[in-house]
Amino acid sequence: MNRLQGKSTLVTGGGSGIGLAVARAFLDEGARVAIVGRDEAKLRRAAEGLAGGDRLAYFAADVADPRQVEAMVRRVTERQGAVDVLVNNAGTNLKERGLRQLTPEAWQRLLRTNLDGAFYCIHAVLPAMLERRDGVVVNISSVAGLRASPLGGAAYAASKFGVRALGLTLAAEEKDSGVRVSNIYPGEVDTPILEVRPQPVSPEQRQQILQPEDVAAAVVFVATLPPRVSVPELVIKPTTQLYV
Repeated sequence: MNRLQGKSTLVTGGGSGIGLAVARAFLDEGARVAIVGRDEAKLRRAAEGLAGGDRLAYFAADVADPRQVEAMVRRVTERQGAVDVLVNNAGTNLKERGLRQLTPEAWQRLLRTNLDGAFYCIHAVLPAMLERRDGVVVNISSVAGLRASPLGGAAYAASKFGVRALGLTLAAEEKDSGVRVSNIYPGEVDTPILEVRPQPVSPEQRQQILQPEDVAAAVVFVATLPPRVSVPELVIKPTTQLYV
């Protein structure tokens, strides 16, 4: 099934993990896909693995910089048309995440990437969506954006709570404009961000938690629903992870 045939899609943090899995799933659905990240070499390797042909492109940009985001969206639009589906997936965390350890610089770095970056991308693609009266924005938040705990850390949780508020507000404001917004809240996922956990994650635990393709399936689900349907919030977690 090519449910996204010809659609122009943009996936931030597309060089690995959830973003890479979303890009692969979108290509399987017939979409034109642009993956974005800070590391051009990493994006090139990801693109080679995806083998998307002329339906795949990659653009190096730091989503924490609004000027880079604006330039990147212009390049994406020139290559594959105005963005129909935006997936705000770029995110980061750090090992020293306890409040006693957090510095103002680390706090700002997390919020700029995880929250400001989502806003900058929305700001850049929204005018064209409004003009067409059609578009989908999917924000990859986290269970940490619903249930704050030391596991994710204060800065990460604050940024993900912010992503939740950003998405819900945008959805409410644009409910009659044809722009649909979904916030997805994954629990633990086996992605490279686990490498900065304060405590190492065992191979056994990695096998039990979500895989990137599980979250990608949720993204495809909300992105391919008919225009009359919107999923404001979707929680996806490992069966073995508590949700309290």
